[in-house]
Amino acid sequence: MSSEILSVLEYMEKEKGIPRADMIATIANALKTAAQKGVSSGQELKIDINPKNGQLHAWSILKVVDSVSNPRMEIHVEKAQALKPGAILGDLIEKEIDPSSLGRIAAQTARQAVMQRLRQFEKDRIYDDFKDQIGNIVTGTVRRRERNDIYIDLGKAEAVMPGKEQMPGEEFQPGDRIRSLLLEIESTPRGPEIILSRASPKFVRRLFELEVTEIADGTVKIEAFAREPGYRTKIAVTSADPKVDPVGACVGSRGARVKTIVRELAGEKIDIIKFFADPREMVIEALKPAVPRDITLDEKNHRIILKVATDDLAVAIGRKGQNARLTSRLLGWRLDIEEFKAAGDDPRGNAVSLLVKAFELDPIIAGRLVDMGINSPAAFEGVAAEDLVGGGFTDEEAKEIIVRVTP
Repeated sequence: MSSEILSVLEYMEKEKGIPRADMIATIANALKTAAQKGVSSGQELKIDINPKNGQLHAWSILKVVDSVSNPRMEIHVEKAQALKPGAILGDLIEKEIDPSSLGRIAAQTARQAVMQRLRQFEKDRIYDDFKDQIGNIVTGTVRRRERNDIYIDLGKAEAVMPGKEQMPGEEFQPGDRIRSLLLEIESTPRGPEIILSRASPKFVRRLFELEVTEIADGTVKIEAFAREPGYRTKIAVTSADPKVDPVGACVGSRGARVKTIVRELAGEKIDIIKFFADPREMVIEALKPAVPRDITLDEKNHRIILKVATDDLAVAIGRKGQNARLTSRLLGWRLDIEEFKAAGDDPRGNAVSLLVKAFELDPIIAGRLVDMGINSPAAFEGVAAEDLVGGGFTDEEAKEIIVRVTP
């Protein structure tokens, strides 16, 4: 049995990293507990395992008495003195017993204890190994897919990427290498579970911290961040050094830095803009190349009403409202985008205003004239009262209009 114990101790220590002393204590306690419940019921036992050779020794703890009523717990004083010279009544002495007498149940229990301790140690090790990596990017190999979840081998442990943490459109096969953010470690009945994410905004932020030296050393700071995974990300940056262009630092020479991140994100678009504390300046910067024609800030409701030209409307709103949503998140303000209409964009209204101003007509009357086709003072040339009556005006209205427009 000693060789088997030694093999277990060496395996656990080398392959699993469980300290030898820890496993010895586990096996000894399991044997002791099982034996006391089995063949050695009622006995007080002491078990020791030699850490070098795995040799197992067992002793029965007996009380020295002059009349033995329970041989499992007591020993006569004469026998006690033979084992331990000088033993007196009331002493506790150790009598070595054959470990094989502990029984098969004790051996099976010890095996179960070893396996249970191994599982518990692996659970504890997973938490200890990865608790300091929460928020960092880890690399692993796709092992399998179950339902919508991907299970990833990180070497020392297995992690899971739930469907909600995956980027739309990405497909991974078993054996593929994958980089992701270690989002959290959840406690479950089966032990700690490592949760990974590629959809979290923190994943893109961490990629920038790894790729852009100026962000890593604090020269450039990401002030605001908004992301729709798999489609588009907007980040706003500032620089602590006036000599360093924050946007240029993130983009890199010929776009090298941002291209590396875009490749990692399977082509997700990334907009990098300069951060402004003033929301008015910030919204102008965030919506480029669309140019706002009119900006109204509602401080009370934390809302920005933005008007853009018709040609810029699609750009400002973006595909399925994506650009507007991301800009709103980036600013932290509700954003309403409307079409800007200049004075020249309303021909009928302009014509009505012109007639009202020229002849002091009632706006409703002027509107009816415009609808007839009389949209300017010059258009009255050759028009008689009968023509107006034929256009739906009463005799009185027609006569009054002619009087007003006649020089």
